[in-house]
Amino acid sequence: MTEESAHDGPSESAFATDGSGEGVVRRDRFSGGPARSFLSSLEADERIFEADLEVDRAHVLMLAEQGIVDDDVAGQILTALDAIEVDGHGSLPDGEDVHEAIETAVIERIGEDGGKMHTARSRNDEVATCIRYRLREDVLSAIETTLALRESLIEVAEDNRETIMPGYTHLQPAQPTTVAHWALSYEGAVRRDTARLLEAYGRINRSPLGAAAFAGTTFDIDRERTAELLGFEDVVENSMDASSSRDFLLETIQALSTHATTLSGLAEDVVIFANRGFVDLDDDYSSTSSIMPQKKNPDTLELVRAVAGDAAGAVQGLTTTLKGLPRAYNRDLQRATTHAWETVDAVTEASEVAAGAVATADWNEDLLAEEAGEGFSTATGVADLLAANGLPFRTAHELVAEAAENGADYDALEAAAEDVLGEPLESLVDPEAVEDALDPAESVASRDSQGGPAPDAVADQLEAARVALSTDRDDFEETSEALEAAHDVLREEVNDYV
Repeated sequence: MTEESAHDGPSESAFATDGSGEGVVRRDRFSGGPARSFLSSLEADERIFEADLEVDRAHVLMLAEQGIVDDDVAGQILTALDAIEVDGHGSLPDGEDVHEAIETAVIERIGEDGGKMHTARSRNDEVATCIRYRLREDVLSAIETTLALRESLIEVAEDNRETIMPGYTHLQPAQPTTVAHWALSYEGAVRRDTARLLEAYGRINRSPLGAAAFAGTTFDIDRERTAELLGFEDVVENSMDASSSRDFLLETIQALSTHATTLSGLAEDVVIFANRGFVDLDDDYSSTSSIMPQKKNPDTLELVRAVAGDAAGAVQGLTTTLKGLPRAYNRDLQRATTHAWETVDAVTEASEVAAGAVATADWNEDLLAEEAGEGFSTATGVADLLAANGLPFRTAHELVAEAAENGADYDALEAAAEDVLGEPLESLVDPEAVEDALDPAESVASRDSQGGPAPDAVADQLEAARVALSTDRDDFEETSEALEAAHDVLREEVNDYV
């Protein structure tokens, strides 16, 4: 992924070759030496091999349509590109990068006219376009896994609207809630992760092609046409910005890192729940010990949890690479994409695994119900009841806190009322109402404020989650279909020449 100036065809000396491919694109002066392997990104560029071929095709078609390259030469180049695609990345000649190697392979097939494919462009705008082209597909795959995870969480919530469970703050028993309420708390977070990735996709989906090295070109090119052929929504207008900017990479891995952080929290919760016996993970998402046969370990979710660290490290690494880079192209950018590829692969896989683990887990309803009231978790509901019957909340808080230290039951509350208020508890509130407030299921049912765990409140959240999922899935499918349609159109246009 190196710098190259736009030109209208290389000189004959530029194509001197001994058959190895060296010197076909660059002069012999730059074709050897001990630093060649250090400079080369050819192996890593396998990821954008197909993207480069598509970018080449779109560019050559535009050159022919604009009368910059003859139709018969364009046809020869496009035919050669098809043959190179069939042969695969492994058949490419040596080169500094995939762009040079493909151009060299075209020239070896059809002669020096093959060099006309590089007219009016640089490897700077070429690689920027290839990265965006491939990254679009990868981000769509990541988005698809977030949709699958949200669907899994919604299904868990639908099946467990009234499955009472303990809720925690600081890992201490806090208030009873439901499995549905817990699952929807993560669905909401993953929904925002989807939105961030969709927004990042919109900024990826702009074409830099035609910006050349950074200062545009003297040729009468049509940047809008190549953008259309490649399925981009628009172009990156300023040519210097188009060739040199990588903020779209940083935004993407930041969004992926945020999603990985969400996944890490989800994984941590499930690991803890599995430890407590609240949930049983499917064997497909567990492993056993090599020495302790009774063990069933949540290994997959532990790895999901770890991906957040990798993603956060990638954000820092890319930020450091980009920080302070002068305009326009700098070779540092060759190292930038590695952070993006590794992050999108790791987070997408982690998201897929999390979705499967959640979808196939079994919840231990009896144990969850039994533990829902642990640690006097209904205390807040009792305090709220007293406050609703006229007692200042801070006084109610003091009364219930004293009861928590002396039995955490009705008798303890009665004693605390005599001590704090100097009057019996029943003078403030119906004893039956207190008993209800002490019951975890009744406590949950009473908390029916918007977004709360009560079944009716959860039903509203479920409906909102379903609508949001349907909307985002429609957007995803529409976007995916647009890329497929653009690919088909490009293929049809190429077929007119080959």
